[in-house]
Amino acid sequence: MMDWSKEIEKLKKEKNAVILAHNYELPEVQDIADFVGDSLGLSIEASKTDAQVIVFCGVFFMAETAKILSPQKVVLIPEPEAGCPMADMISASQLLDLQKRYPEAATLCYVNTKAEVKAECDFCCTSANATEVVEKGLSSASSIIFVPDQYLANYVSRKTGREFITWPGYCPVHAAISEKDIERAKKLHPHAEVLVHPECRPEVTEKADQVLSTEGMCRYIKSSPQDEFIVGTEVGILHRLQKENPAKHFYPVSEEAICPDMKKINQEKIALALQDMKYQVELPEKIIQKAARSIERMLQFT
Repeated sequence: MMDWSKEIEKLKKEKNAVILAHNYELPEVQDIADFVGDSLGLSIEASKTDAQVIVFCGVFFMAETAKILSPQKVVLIPEPEAGCPMADMISASQLLDLQKRYPEAATLCYVNTKAEVKAECDFCCTSANATEVVEKGLSSASSIIFVPDQYLANYVSRKTGREFITWPGYCPVHAAISEKDIERAKKLHPHAEVLVHPECRPEVTEKADQVLSTEGMCRYIKSSPQDEFIVGTEVGILHRLQKENPAKHFYPVSEEAICPDMKKINQEKIALALQDMKYQVELPEKIIQKAARSIERMLQFT
């Protein structure tokens, strides 16, 4: 059998490449990555390196974000069919129609959107900094359109007291996590702390001890004296959590919390993408410039 990890190491040096893996990727992908993390954090890390090639192991909107922040670099996605159902739930034309209905509103988009959508927004945000962006960057806005995740918008609304004009988008994986899943997990592990992602439904986030982004979970667990955790997000993160905290115990809130798109990339596809320099992410210059503005405005306040 081919040792793909050795081949990837060789190709990385030849191509001056950096490999990024999202927290939900397969363990074999996380283990050969230079950086493992959330989508925006990975793109920022890659922009700081002297690598000329970015291999983004995640879903397509993430690779687009890497291209927006590093337009002079080649960005590869080893599996171009790895998409995000939430990002596909809103297009630029749909957003423009919504903005016409609410011409006075500022527009905030979750990072889980296509580049064309980011290009039409005033601010971008992540699940980690959405509350901060609303409180600092959009404090003077009379009204705010928040797309596409209705559940993240609901969570931020409860945290900030602001009402949003929302879009009926959602993450199918997080939306499928139920109150019953939480209750069942707590019965099985009564001493474990419950951590859930803000993309979950409100009835789920209300039952959690902590509501955190993926990176927020990693930081919280590392510094916590607690040694048992029920984790309410995509199960791929458990590999990183266990690797970074070998003495602690982790239980998925649901074994079925799996994103099929996040499992489409493997070591073989990474090696083949590097060999042939294939599946390059290309965006129009106008989209890059406009989308970058919404991200840069976010970074001013976070």
